[in-house]
Amino acid sequence: MKNNIFRGLGIALITPFTEDGAVDFVALKNVVEYQLENGADFLCILATTGETPCLSKQERLAIQHFVVKLVNGKVPIVVGCGGNNTAAVCEELQNGDFEGIDGILSVCPYYNKPSQEGLFQHFKAIAGSTRLPVILYNVPGRTGINLKAETTVRLANACENIVAIKEASGSLEQVDEILKNKPEGFAVLSGDDSLTYPMIACGAEGVISVIGNALPKEFSRMIRLEQRGEFEAAVKIHHKFTDLYNLLFVDGNPAGVKALLHEMGFIKNILRLPLVPTRVATVQKMSQILKELKL
Repeated sequence: MKNNIFRGLGIALITPFTEDGAVDFVALKNVVEYQLENGADFLCILATTGETPCLSKQERLAIQHFVVKLVNGKVPIVVGCGGNNTAAVCEELQNGDFEGIDGILSVCPYYNKPSQEGLFQHFKAIAGSTRLPVILYNVPGRTGINLKAETTVRLANACENIVAIKEASGSLEQVDEILKNKPEGFAVLSGDDSLTYPMIACGAEGVISVIGNALPKEFSRMIRLEQRGEFEAAVKIHHKFTDLYNLLFVDGNPAGVKALLHEMGFIKNILRLPLVPTRVATVQKMSQILKELKL
């Protein structure tokens, strides 16, 4: 049986910036402490929502060391480590600094669109390059390729340290196929906030969430209610957030959640190009929903 420690509410952590474009470690501290105090079960750092492609190597290491020290073992920490050059990812895993890190999130190779056999060999090589637990990340809307359920199950059976998948294909049918055929201990995590409720109802064990950056308390409460079988109470929370789910992503991620955190007073509303802040009209709609939710 696999030893998966990543369940419940995982946060796809944003990277705040100062007015002059540097990493804002004061704001980062406030955001992380807020999440830890309001139900976060684990953190996922330096992934897509963290604008990692736009961070230098020095900045990535500084953020990693900062968060590891700040969290101080309170919750597990997953770090993004993926790409479309298998050898480069494996080299990073073998020689990089992963002190204080509890697991790896590795996205499907993007742009070069490998076959299912290519995806299998890619992730098998990655799993063989680290002793850390590996979470697969399937997000075909960003990568251009879908990691099919049969390949996910094949990887879960072949590699002991592949312990979970962040599934963001948008297909509940695919999620159900993985859940039906997966080995014991392998977890499915939602990679889509809006599908977290139905995915957990089907048997998923948690989420790596964007909205959790700003609203961890209510979102984690929904998950805990579902895990206890209290679906009627959980779905009421899910329905509260329906409009917000769409607004968070209409102008791209993490533009939406950064605007939301700015409205809440946590961060400056600054992103790095090619990303830009969400539109004023979107911000106004999110602000109105926050008032109605009284959050």
